[in-house]
Amino acid sequence: MPLILADKGNEMNIKKITGNDETKRFLNSLGLVIGESIKVISELGGNLIISVKDSRVALDKSLASRIIV
Repeated sequence: MPLILADKGNEMNIKKITGNDETKRFLNSLGLVIGESIKVISELGGNLIISVKDSRVALDKSLASRIIV
C-alpha cells in the first residue's frame, strides 16, 4: 500500500519506490531506500512527517504516494 494510506505510529518497511529516476534518486538521498524501516509521525492535509534513520523528513502527497510499504 502507498505510504500515504499507512496508519500513524506504525513502523513499516519500504517495499518499492515508484516514479522516474530523478524522483528515486531524491528519495534515496533522504534515506528512503527499499528495505528501510520508516514510521509516520504525523499527517496534515495529506502531507506527511516521517521518521527514517533517526531523523524526521517532511513529504508532500505526491512523493508519499510513490513509496510503497
